Amino acid sequence: MSAITLAGFERTFAADPDPWRTFSDRDEAVKRVAILHALGAGARGRVLELAAGNGSNSRALAARALRLDATEATEAGTRLVEAALLGRGARARAIRLTVPARFPRPRYDAVVVAELLYYLDPSAMARTARDVACALRPGGMLVLAHHRIDFHDFAQHAASLQRRFLRATGRRWRTRPVRRTGRWVVLACRLAQHGITAP
Repeated sequence: MSAITLAGFERTFAADPDPWRTFSDRDEAVKRVAILHALGAGARGRVLELAAGNGSNSRALAARALRLDATEATEAGTRLVEAALLGRGARARAIRLTVPARFPRPRYDAVVVAELLYYLDPSAMARTARDVACALRPGGMLVLAHHRIDFHDFAQHAASLQRRFLRATGRRWRTRPVRRTGRWVVLACRLAQHGITAP
């Protein structure tokens, strides 16, 4: 594997607004439904989305959030997220942010991390994990959605990556697999009193 750089993502989004067909691919649509299901029924208050990419999930998340902060590390991607959120008003915003970094708000009711962790080196992932745990309010929901198989541009192997992320938070989690395929898994995670339960 040879990890893609931020400049590589920048070039990718500049060349093609939907390089992984996340707006049009049926499997991506199934994954998006699983992410929304993981959030739970009804509207959420403040939602943080990390690495929003081209905004394909952001548009759906905005419909479920009273406030959505959709963050993206690249300039080209941030513009695409802004376009995806057009018409959502002030309650949904695209923010350029490269993790690990200070989040736009100190507290969130839900955090969505999709297709990000394997692009971070272990140190950056560990710091991001701690930041997410600190930002999530008690009783809040953490949604993790990642591939289970490796791709050539990953910085880390996909196998057990979400479990490693939860361990790196230093907190205990109750996890529920919302949808699992041969290629990806979506987890709904809440802080727990005892033990880490991660499939």
